[in-house]
Amino acid sequence: MLRLLEIEPAMKSLEGIVMELDDCAFPLLAGVESTSSLTTAFEGTSWALLVGSVPRKAGMERGDLLSINGGVFKPQGAAIAAHAAADVRVLVVGNPCNTNCLIARSAAPDVPADRWFAMTRLDQNRAESQLAKRAGVGVADVRNIAIWGNHSATQFPDFENATIAGKPAVLAIGDESWLKGEFLATVQKRGAAIIEARGASSAASAANAAIDTVVSLTRPTPTDCCTSVAVASSGEYGVPTGLQFGFPVVADGLGAWSVKPGFEHTAFAAEKIKLTTDELLSERDEVVALGLLG
Repeated sequence: MLRLLEIEPAMKSLEGIVMELDDCAFPLLAGVESTSSLTTAFEGTSWALLVGSVPRKAGMERGDLLSINGGVFKPQGAAIAAHAAADVRVLVVGNPCNTNCLIARSAAPDVPADRWFAMTRLDQNRAESQLAKRAGVGVADVRNIAIWGNHSATQFPDFENATIAGKPAVLAIGDESWLKGEFLATVQKRGAAIIEARGASSAASAANAAIDTVVSLTRPTPTDCCTSVAVASSGEYGVPTGLQFGFPVVADGLGAWSVKPGFEHTAFAAEKIKLTTDELLSERDEVVALGLLG
Protein backbone atom coordinates (compact mmCIF):
# COMPACT_ATOMS: atom_id res chain seq x y z
CA MET A 1 0.00 0.00 0.00
CA LEU A 2 1.31 3.44 -0.98
CA ARG A 3 0.19 6.41 1.12
CA LEU A 4 0.54 9.99 -0.13
CA LEU A 5 0.76 12.66 2.56
CA GLU A 6 -0.60 16.11 1.71
CA ILE A 7 1.66 18.43 3.72
CA GLU A 8 -0.20 21.69 3.02
CA PRO A 9 -4.00 22.12 3.03
CA ALA A 10 -3.64 24.53 0.11
CA MET A 11 -1.88 21.98 -2.09
CA LYS A 12 -3.64 21.00 -5.30
CA SER A 13 -5.54 17.77 -4.98
CA LEU A 14 -3.49 14.61 -5.16
CA GLU A 15 -6.25 13.00 -7.21
CA GLY A 16 -4.37 13.40 -10.48
CA ILE A 17 -1.25 11.76 -9.02
CA VAL A 18 -3.31 8.82 -7.76
CA MET A 19 -4.91 8.45 -11.20
CA GLU A 20 -1.51 8.36 -12.88
CA LEU A 21 -0.21 5.77 -10.44
CA ASP A 22 -3.25 3.63 -11.18
CA ASP A 23 -2.60 4.03 -14.91
CA CYS A 24 0.98 2.79 -14.51
CA ALA A 25 -0.42 -0.63 -13.49
CA PHE A 26 2.59 -1.40 -11.31
CA PRO A 27 2.38 -5.11 -10.40
CA LEU A 28 3.58 -4.53 -6.82
CA LEU A 29 1.30 -1.56 -6.09
CA ALA A 30 -1.63 -2.92 -4.10
CA GLY A 31 -3.33 0.45 -3.64
CA VAL A 32 -2.91 4.18 -3.13
CA GLU A 33 -4.33 6.24 -0.29
CA SER A 34 -3.99 10.03 0.00
CA THR A 35 -4.27 11.65 3.40
CA SER A 36 -3.47 14.82 5.34
CA SER A 37 -3.14 12.87 8.60
CA LEU A 38 0.39 12.15 9.83
CA THR A 39 -0.92 9.23 11.86
CA THR A 40 -2.61 7.64 8.86
CA ALA A 41 0.32 8.34 6.55
CA PHE A 42 2.96 6.65 8.70
CA GLU A 43 0.92 3.91 10.38
CA GLY A 44 2.90 0.68 9.99
CA THR A 45 5.10 2.03 7.19
CA SER A 46 8.46 0.39 6.49
CA TRP A 47 9.79 2.96 4.00
CA ALA A 48 8.96 6.65 4.34
CA LEU A 49 10.01 8.96 1.51
CA LEU A 50 9.74 12.56 2.68
CA VAL A 51 9.54 14.46 -0.59
CA GLY A 52 7.59 17.65 0.11
CA SER A 53 9.35 20.75 1.43
CA VAL A 54 8.98 24.51 1.16
CA PRO A 55 11.35 25.97 -1.45
CA ARG A 56 13.39 29.08 -0.87
CA LYS A 57 11.63 32.17 -2.23
CA ALA A 58 12.75 35.68 -3.11
CA GLY A 59 13.79 37.64 -0.04
CA MET A 60 13.86 34.56 2.19
CA GLU A 61 16.89 34.12 4.43
CA ARG A 62 18.33 30.67 5.09
CA GLY A 63 17.10 30.84 8.69
CA ASP A 64 13.57 31.49 7.40
CA LEU A 65 13.79 28.47 5.12
CA LEU A 66 15.11 26.20 7.89
CA SER A 67 12.46 27.44 10.33
CA ILE A 68 9.58 26.82 7.92
CA ASN A 69 10.82 23.37 6.93
CA GLY A 70 11.46 22.55 10.58
CA GLY A 71 7.73 22.95 11.04
CA VAL A 72 7.23 20.29 8.37
CA PHE A 73 9.93 17.73 9.19
CA LYS A 74 9.94 17.84 12.99
CA PRO A 75 6.28 16.69 13.23
CA GLN A 76 6.90 14.08 10.55
CA GLY A 77 9.84 12.68 12.50
CA ALA A 78 7.73 12.49 15.66
CA ALA A 79 4.90 10.79 13.76
CA ILE A 80 7.30 8.23 12.29
CA ALA A 81 8.58 7.42 15.77
CA ALA A 82 5.04 7.03 17.09
CA HIS A 83 3.36 5.14 14.26
CA ALA A 84 5.79 3.57 11.77
CA ALA A 85 6.80 -0.09 11.68
CA ALA A 86 9.68 -1.27 13.84
CA ASP A 87 11.86 -1.74 10.74
CA VAL A 88 11.14 1.71 9.25
CA ARG A 89 13.69 3.39 6.98
CA VAL A 90 13.38 7.06 6.04
CA LEU A 91 14.67 8.83 2.93
CA VAL A 92 14.43 12.63 2.94
CA VAL A 93 14.26 14.17 -0.53
CA GLY A 94 12.80 17.62 0.24
CA ASN A 95 15.49 20.30 0.38
CA PRO A 96 17.58 21.29 2.22
CA CYS A 97 17.47 17.51 2.59
CA ASN A 98 20.52 16.91 4.80
CA THR A 99 19.36 19.30 7.50
CA ASN A 100 15.67 18.46 7.08
CA CYS A 101 16.68 14.85 7.72
CA LEU A 102 18.66 15.89 10.79
CA ILE A 103 15.58 17.73 12.12
CA ALA A 104 13.28 14.77 11.53
CA ARG A 105 15.80 12.31 13.00
CA SER A 106 16.21 14.40 16.15
CA ALA A 107 12.44 14.26 16.68
CA ALA A 108 12.52 10.45 16.61
CA PRO A 109 15.28 9.43 19.08
CA ASP A 110 13.91 5.89 19.39
CA VAL A 111 14.39 5.22 15.67
CA PRO A 112 18.05 4.19 15.17
CA ALA A 113 20.18 6.81 13.44
CA ASP A 114 21.25 4.32 10.76
CA ARG A 115 17.64 4.21 9.47
CA TRP A 116 17.75 7.84 8.27
CA PHE A 117 18.96 8.88 4.82
CA ALA A 118 19.05 12.12 2.79
CA MET A 119 19.26 11.96 -0.98
CA THR A 120 22.55 12.68 -2.71
CA ARG A 121 22.03 9.92 -5.30
CA LEU A 122 20.68 12.45 -7.80
CA ASP A 123 24.07 14.19 -7.65
CA GLN A 124 25.83 10.85 -8.19
CA ASN A 125 23.68 10.16 -11.23
CA ARG A 126 24.41 13.64 -12.59
CA ALA A 127 28.15 13.14 -12.05
CA GLU A 128 28.13 9.73 -13.74
CA SER A 129 26.33 11.17 -16.75
CA GLN A 130 28.80 14.05 -17.13
CA LEU A 131 31.83 11.77 -16.84
CA ALA A 132 30.38 9.25 -19.28
CA LYS A 133 29.68 11.95 -21.86
CA ARG A 134 33.15 13.39 -21.55
CA ALA A 135 34.81 9.96 -21.84
CA GLY A 136 32.53 8.79 -24.66
CA VAL A 137 31.31 5.70 -22.76
CA GLY A 138 28.06 4.48 -21.27
CA VAL A 139 27.13 5.46 -17.71
CA ALA A 140 27.49 1.81 -16.63
CA ASP A 141 31.25 2.19 -17.22
CA VAL A 142 31.49 4.90 -14.53
CA ARG A 143 31.97 3.35 -11.10
CA ASN A 144 32.72 4.25 -7.51
CA ILE A 145 31.84 7.94 -7.64
CA ALA A 146 30.90 9.43 -4.28
CA ILE A 147 29.17 12.68 -3.39
CA TRP A 148 30.61 14.10 -0.19
CA GLY A 149 28.73 16.41 2.16
CA ASN A 150 25.67 18.52 1.51
CA HIS A 151 23.14 18.29 -1.30
CA SER A 152 23.93 21.87 -2.25
CA ALA A 153 26.36 23.88 -4.34
CA THR A 154 29.13 22.99 -1.86
CA GLN A 155 28.95 19.22 -2.43
CA PHE A 156 32.09 17.46 -3.68
CA PRO A 157 31.57 14.97 -6.54
CA ASP A 158 34.64 12.81 -6.00
CA PHE A 159 36.21 12.17 -9.39
CA GLU A 160 39.53 11.29 -7.74
CA ASN A 161 38.36 7.85 -6.58
CA ALA A 162 36.04 7.10 -9.48
CA THR A 163 36.84 4.77 -12.36
CA ILE A 164 35.80 4.79 -16.00
CA ALA A 165 35.91 1.47 -17.85
CA GLY A 166 38.26 0.19 -15.15
CA LYS A 167 40.72 3.10 -15.32
CA PRO A 168 41.02 5.94 -12.80
CA ALA A 169 38.68 8.69 -13.98
CA VAL A 170 41.49 11.26 -13.93
CA LEU A 171 43.45 9.17 -16.44
CA ALA A 172 40.42 8.25 -18.54
CA ILE A 173 39.38 11.91 -18.88
CA GLY A 174 42.91 13.24 -19.22
CA ASP A 175 41.89 16.80 -18.39
CA GLU A 176 42.25 17.63 -14.72
CA SER A 177 41.35 21.30 -15.25
CA TRP A 178 37.98 20.24 -16.68
CA LEU A 179 37.38 17.90 -13.75
CA LYS A 180 38.22 20.56 -11.16
CA GLY A 181 36.35 23.28 -13.01
CA GLU A 182 33.49 22.66 -15.43
CA PHE A 183 32.67 19.17 -14.17
CA LEU A 184 32.37 20.21 -10.52
CA ALA A 185 30.41 23.36 -11.34
CA THR A 186 28.01 21.49 -13.63
CA VAL A 187 27.15 18.88 -11.02
CA GLN A 188 26.98 21.36 -8.14
CA LYS A 189 24.69 23.76 -10.02
CA ARG A 190 22.70 21.27 -12.09
CA GLY A 191 19.51 21.76 -10.09
CA ALA A 192 19.55 25.51 -10.68
CA ALA A 193 20.26 24.95 -14.39
CA ILE A 194 17.22 22.68 -14.69
CA ILE A 195 15.01 25.25 -12.98
CA GLU A 196 16.28 27.84 -15.46
CA ALA A 197 15.64 25.52 -18.42
CA ARG A 198 12.18 24.20 -17.54
CA GLY A 199 10.85 26.67 -15.00
CA ALA A 200 10.50 24.01 -12.32
CA SER A 201 12.66 21.81 -10.11
CA SER A 202 13.94 18.39 -11.14
CA ALA A 203 11.06 15.92 -11.21
CA ALA A 204 11.62 12.70 -13.16
CA SER A 205 15.36 12.60 -12.39
CA ALA A 206 14.72 13.19 -8.67
CA ALA A 207 12.06 10.47 -8.57
CA ASN A 208 14.42 8.10 -10.36
CA ALA A 209 17.20 8.89 -7.87
CA ALA A 210 14.89 8.21 -4.93
CA ILE A 211 14.12 4.78 -6.39
CA ASP A 212 17.84 4.20 -7.03
CA THR A 213 18.59 5.04 -3.39
CA VAL A 214 16.08 2.57 -1.98
CA VAL A 215 17.18 -0.16 -4.39
CA SER A 216 20.88 0.41 -3.63
CA LEU A 217 20.28 0.24 0.13
CA THR A 218 18.35 -3.02 -0.12
CA ARG A 219 20.58 -4.92 -2.57
CA PRO A 220 24.24 -5.92 -2.28
CA THR A 221 26.67 -3.30 -3.57
CA PRO A 222 29.17 -4.55 -6.20
CA THR A 223 32.74 -4.58 -4.88
CA ASP A 224 33.94 -1.97 -7.40
CA CYS A 225 31.16 0.48 -6.65
CA CYS A 226 29.33 2.49 -4.01
CA THR A 227 26.10 4.40 -3.66
CA SER A 228 26.01 8.03 -2.59
CA VAL A 229 23.66 8.82 0.26
CA ALA A 230 23.74 11.18 3.22
CA VAL A 231 23.80 9.22 6.48
CA ALA A 232 24.35 10.03 10.13
CA SER A 233 28.10 10.36 10.58
CA SER A 234 29.83 8.22 13.17
CA GLY A 235 33.09 10.07 12.60
CA GLU A 236 34.13 8.35 9.37
CA TYR A 237 36.78 10.23 7.40
CA GLY A 238 36.97 12.78 10.23
CA VAL A 239 33.42 14.09 9.66
CA PRO A 240 31.84 15.42 12.89
CA THR A 241 29.65 12.83 14.55
CA GLY A 242 25.93 13.30 14.07
CA LEU A 243 25.95 15.34 10.87
CA GLN A 244 23.71 14.01 8.10
CA PHE A 245 26.57 13.82 5.62
CA GLY A 246 26.97 12.51 2.09
CA PHE A 247 29.30 9.49 2.01
CA PRO A 248 30.12 6.56 -0.27
CA VAL A 249 28.03 3.72 1.14
CA VAL A 250 27.89 -0.03 0.57
CA ALA A 251 25.03 -2.35 1.50
CA ASP A 252 24.97 -6.07 2.21
CA GLY A 253 21.50 -6.71 0.79
CA LEU A 254 20.22 -7.84 4.19
CA GLY A 255 19.34 -4.41 5.54
CA ALA A 256 22.76 -3.32 6.81
CA TRP A 257 25.00 -0.69 5.28
CA SER A 258 28.35 0.93 6.05
CA VAL A 259 30.49 3.81 4.86
CA LYS A 260 32.94 2.45 2.32
CA PRO A 261 36.55 2.67 3.52
CA GLY A 262 39.69 3.28 1.49
CA PHE A 263 38.90 6.56 -0.25
CA GLU A 264 41.97 8.79 -0.45
CA HIS A 265 41.84 12.54 -0.96
CA THR A 266 44.31 15.07 -2.29
CA ALA A 267 44.63 18.51 -0.71
CA PHE A 268 42.18 19.79 -3.36
CA ALA A 269 39.52 17.26 -2.34
CA ALA A 270 40.12 17.79 1.37
CA GLU A 271 39.55 21.52 0.93
CA LYS A 272 36.26 20.92 -0.91
CA ILE A 273 35.07 18.43 1.72
CA LYS A 274 35.91 20.91 4.49
CA LEU A 275 33.83 23.56 2.72
CA THR A 276 30.73 21.38 2.56
CA THR A 277 31.30 20.16 6.14
CA ASP A 278 31.44 23.75 7.38
CA GLU A 279 28.18 24.53 5.58
CA LEU A 280 26.42 21.61 7.26
CA LEU A 281 27.80 22.63 10.64
CA SER A 282 26.47 26.13 10.05
CA GLU A 283 23.02 24.76 9.14
CA ARG A 284 23.05 22.57 12.24
CA ASP A 285 23.94 25.54 14.43
CA GLU A 286 21.07 27.51 12.91
CA VAL A 287 18.46 24.84 13.60
CA VAL A 288 19.81 24.42 17.13
CA ALA A 289 19.36 28.17 17.66
CA LEU A 290 15.83 27.88 16.27
CA GLY A 291 15.01 25.11 18.74
CA LEU A 292 14.38 22.54 16.01
CA LEU A 293 16.65 19.77 17.29
CA GLY A 294 15.65 17.43 20.06
